[in-house]
Order: sequence, then structure tokens, then C-alpha cells
Amino acid sequence: MHRKIKIFFSWLTIAILISFIVGTFSAFFLVALDFVTVEREQNFVWVWLLPLGGLAIGLTYYYLSKGVEGGNNRLISEMNDPKKYLHWKMAPLVLFGTIATHLFGGSAGREGTAVQMGGAIADQAQILFKWTRFHRKRLLRMGGAAGFGAVFGTPIAGAVFASEFARDRKFSFLTIILTISSSYLAHLICTKIWNVGHTQYVISIFPDFSFINVLWTILAGILFGLAALIFSWSKIGFTKLFKFIPLPYVRPFIGGIILLGIVLLLGNTKYLGLGIPVISDSFLNQQSNFDFIIKLLLTALTLGAGFKGGEATPLFFIGATLGNILIWFIPLPMSLLAGLGFISVFGAATNTPLACIFMGIELFGIEGALYYSFACASAYIISGRNSVYKTQQPLLRKISYRNYSKRT
Repeated sequence: MHRKIKIFFSWLTIAILISFIVGTFSAFFLVALDFVTVEREQNFVWVWLLPLGGLAIGLTYYYLSKGVEGGNNRLISEMNDPKKYLHWKMAPLVLFGTIATHLFGGSAGREGTAVQMGGAIADQAQILFKWTRFHRKRLLRMGGAAGFGAVFGTPIAGAVFASEFARDRKFSFLTIILTISSSYLAHLICTKIWNVGHTQYVISIFPDFSFINVLWTILAGILFGLAALIFSWSKIGFTKLFKFIPLPYVRPFIGGIILLGIVLLLGNTKYLGLGIPVISDSFLNQQSNFDFIIKLLLTALTLGAGFKGGEATPLFFIGATLGNILIWFIPLPMSLLAGLGFISVFGAATNTPLACIFMGIELFGIEGALYYSFACASAYIISGRNSVYKTQQPLLRKISYRNYSKRT
């Protein structure tokens, strides 16, 4: 009994250390993203420099990323089959690579950065606590949960995401407790100690839960799943296309030229960076019919070319703006459709529906839990065995319309 108590408090100490460091990194990351976003919007010269920014990011990763290649795909591989610890430099590389991407105007997110930072930081616990090298799966999940929970302000979703992300099927009670604790503590450190807040989104009306409203919700979920499917295919397609360029560091340079040309053609910057103003406005006002598809293609192009960042916030943008225009033929409140798209497209593209249901509860309130569940489940099923994470695909075992069609 005494030994078990000692082990528990040893792990609790590790969780506190990981949470403090990840929460601090996350706070810096969020403040830096706000700063570079304002700087880019006020000085268009940064967008003119997109190709050079891409080249700088490409060269940095080409010469400094040895041992940390693969990003989220590497993290998923290590979570499932730990072989080689993640070098500490993964955290600063992805942090500053993502900040640079947003400064110059790439269309990217932040979840990938947060999870990679968390995983890399947590893996360093082996330096102080050498015995933890036998428990790397637990360490990586604690770090990933801490990063996700702190950056998005959704600690429960962060803990669930860390397991769904790597398709975990075996859980120990201690791992569950430590993962949730790490996510909550990192979130509190980010918001309370460093006073860094998060964007608030509000679903203003939840209609009465009825059979017909469930059917409308499922229909919306199917459309959200198709959007996630198109995004996954687009990202894979652009990644393969840019691999025809033999020098890796030239890929984001060429991608930057294409992105700059598209921005100049569009004549506005609303699709650059995170796109949070458009996401927020989607809950309140009618958006353009083409917002979601433009953001989808620009994000797939940005990430496929080799710029850094995650998929989450662009997927929130895609889902919220798609949900917004569904009001034309789905008789549900605009804010509810935007919220359902917000969580469902991300959940389907990353195969993390449970995390996104909890995200809906944490962001929008528990009143809509049944709506979140039906939308996320139908989007998840319709997306098939596809994922924005390459190494996650072989791990997927899911019921989907595509698997059913192959059997019949």
C-alpha cells in the first residue's frame, strides 16, 4: 500500500511539472499568435513575404529537424509503439514554425502545435525521472492532453482527445486520472496564472429535442462528414503534389507563391491565419456560400506545402461557415448549425468524435449534448477510414458507409 501511494504521488509530481511547463508554453503561444495576427493584418507587407517566410521555415526544418521529423504522425507512432524518445527541440521548432506561418499569412491552426509541444515536453520527464522511460505511452498522453486542454480551454476534451488521437483501446485508472489532471492543470496555469483567455462562442438557441430535429441534425452531420472527407483528401493530394519538388525546403517557398497569388486574386485576408473573427461571426450573421470551401483548399495547400501548424481551427472555420449556410434548407437555429459544424468537421477529420462531443459541452453548454452527439456520430461515420493524420489511418477500426459499401 505504501509503495502504491509513493508511485501515485511521484506521478502527480510529474503531472504538475508537465502541466506547468506546457501551460506556460501554451500561454506564450496564444499571446504570440494574437500578436502576429494583428501585425499581419495591419501590415500587408508580411503577406508579400509569404514565399520567403515559407523558405525560411523550410530551411529551418531541413537543417534542424533531424530526429523529430513527422510531427503529429511521429507522435501517434510513439504513442502506440514507443521506440525512440522525442527530442526536446520538437517543441520550439513547431512553436516558432507555426508562429512564422501565421505571421506571413499561411492558413493553419494550432492543435497540432499544442499536442506536439505537449508530447515533446512530457517525454523529457525521463531526464529527471529515469524510471518513466518504461511508461512513455502515459507520458505522451499526459503531454498531449495538457497541450490541447490549455490551448483550447477544453480540459475534458483534451484528455479524451489524447486517447482517441492515438486510437487507445486499453486504459489504466492511473493513466486516466493523470491525463485528466494534466489537461486541467495546464488549462488553469494558462488561464489563471498567466491570465490568457480563449475566444467565447455562444449557441443562443437550443430547439426542443424531437425526432424531426434529430433527422435534421443527422443530415447536417452527414454534410459535415463529407466536408471532413474532402479536406482529408485535399491535404493528402497537395502533400503528394508538392513531393514532386525534390528539395523539401523549396516546397513551402513555391506554396507561398501560390498562396500569395490566391490572396491577391481574392482581394482580402479573411481566409489567412486562424480566421477566428469569421468563426465568431458565423454564430451571428450570414456568411458567404463559398467561405468554407476556400478555407478548406487554402489550409490543405498551406499544410501540404510544408508550412507548420495544426488543422483544428481551420476545421472549426470550415465547419462553422458550412453550418451557417445550411440554414437555407435545414430549419435549425443558425448558431446551433454553426456550433455543430464547428465540432463535427474537426471530429470527423481527426477521428475524435468523443473528444468533440465533450468540446461542445465545454464550449457551448450541456443543453445541446444530444445534438452534438448525433452530429458528431453521423459525421464520423460518413468520413470513412480517412484521417488528416497518416499514421492514424492503419489504426482505424470503425463502422462507416465506405466499409459497408465494400462488403455489399
